[in-house]
Amino acid sequence: MRNSMFKYAMLLIYLLLSFFPTTENLHAYTEERIKYEKSGDVIWEGYTDEKVVALTFDDGPSPKYTPLILDILDKFNAKATFFVTGSNAKKYPYLIYRQYLENHEIGNHTFNHDYRAENLKEELAKTATIIYEITGTTPTNFRPPEGVYNDEIVAIASEQGYTVVLWSWDQDPKDWDRPGVDAIVNHVTSNISSGDIILLHDSGGNRSQTVEALPKILEFLDENGYKTITVSEMIERTN
Repeated sequence: MRNSMFKYAMLLIYLLLSFFPTTENLHAYTEERIKYEKSGDVIWEGYTDEKVVALTFDDGPSPKYTPLILDILDKFNAKATFFVTGSNAKKYPYLIYRQYLENHEIGNHTFNHDYRAENLKEELAKTATIIYEITGTTPTNFRPPEGVYNDEIVAIASEQGYTVVLWSWDQDPKDWDRPGVDAIVNHVTSNISSGDIILLHDSGGNRSQTVEALPKILEFLDENGYKTITVSEMIERTN
């Protein structure tokens, strides 16, 4: 229900801002998001009244933390989307294959965590090739490193057959900054709503707090009737 209200709120903001040209930055953001969501080139969240959310993990795989996260997901019969870097996928192909075997989704996060437009085509292609060589499948979703995007980045990704996947504005618990297990859990659970895309990390630093927070998040989701689905499944529901 909240996502439906948010969708109409975005439209109302857009209409109101048409009468207030001094709010140029906010107007540009609203106009830009509406444009991208309408085209389907970028997704921030799903618009559905089903109690479903998409857990996403960036920067992996990690030989230390990814197996622990996969074990926890398996225990809760939960699905996730892993936005992997090609450099890590090349080092740890067995973890990519395990993600694939356990029916998680594997997305492209560039080869070297490089979002510069001049390198993006090669970064995407190298990572896609590695994923295909391991799993026999080609990724269709791309998360730009650090969430950086612009018209050029979106255009390149779209030309390569990708949807750019960001995250719900209130579902970035900044686990990469190690704010504490309770802070990660409370941020996710206190803001939860249908269609959320939740941003977490399984590599790129010490992710022990994320590992410890994940069972508590999944327990909350189970207790409140939420199902975890992949990003592609969320896109299908939104469409």
